[in-house]
Amino acid sequence: MMMKLTRTKAAVLGLVATAMAAPVFATHSWNGYHWIRTSGELTVPVGDNVDGTWDSYLRAANTDWNKSTVINSPLVAGSTTPRKCSGVAGTIQVCNAAYGRTGWLGIASISLSGGHISQGTTKLNDTYFTMAQYNNPSERALVTCQEVGHDYGLDHQDTDFNNANLGTCMDYASNPVGNEHPNAHDYDELTTIYNHLEAAAATVFGRGSGSAPADVGDTPATWGKAIGFTRDGRPDTFQRIDGPGQATITHVLWANGEGPRGR
Repeated sequence: MMMKLTRTKAAVLGLVATAMAAPVFATHSWNGYHWIRTSGELTVPVGDNVDGTWDSYLRAANTDWNKSTVINSPLVAGSTTPRKCSGVAGTIQVCNAAYGRTGWLGIASISLSGGHISQGTTKLNDTYFTMAQYNNPSERALVTCQEVGHDYGLDHQDTDFNNANLGTCMDYASNPVGNEHPNAHDYDELTTIYNHLEAAAATVFGRGSGSAPADVGDTPATWGKAIGFTRDGRPDTFQRIDGPGQATITHVLWANGEGPRGR
């Protein structure tokens, strides 16, 4: 392989408040979630656990996000198994597998500890990408780029599948052509999110903050409570409390017409 928010109550409000302390965020930060940046660029390794079908898309997404002035993440060999796609402290692990008729094309999960992202994962669901509707370069590129973007702390610029494309992978689009890469607003947002330095001793999993969180499963039952919804009422953001000051947040990109409904 190539080297590859009703929100919950007091504990979660404290976690979110910590995450949003200091910098002022622009329009599509994912609730202020961000990695610790102690100096220079953010160099969180991106672990390649994808097969040859996805390698070029992961390389392209990694190159695209590294065009930001605040990110310079090396693409390294993966440290997990694609089926489980366990989080690894201090990294983003990207995986593909046939996860089944789960309803989703891709999910991005981040672990929070002491108000910062401590690890991230992206899952790409081959069960859907073998279907003609999704088995095309633009769809694969958009989903890979979008899920990794979430792992850096970006939210969507737009969640309407039926309006004009914004020319960014952080846009929901019924036709993904033209939305395969980040745009200037994504890079501006990353600059805003990471506009401050923090002490290297800030808490992350594996550094005295307790055990790492449980793995993220493939269904809403393992993701915790729905805290965000699409325009048509499908939950697309979930929060699971893993311990004091610790949580896992999962962003879901549903396949067309799939996913649970109702708030």
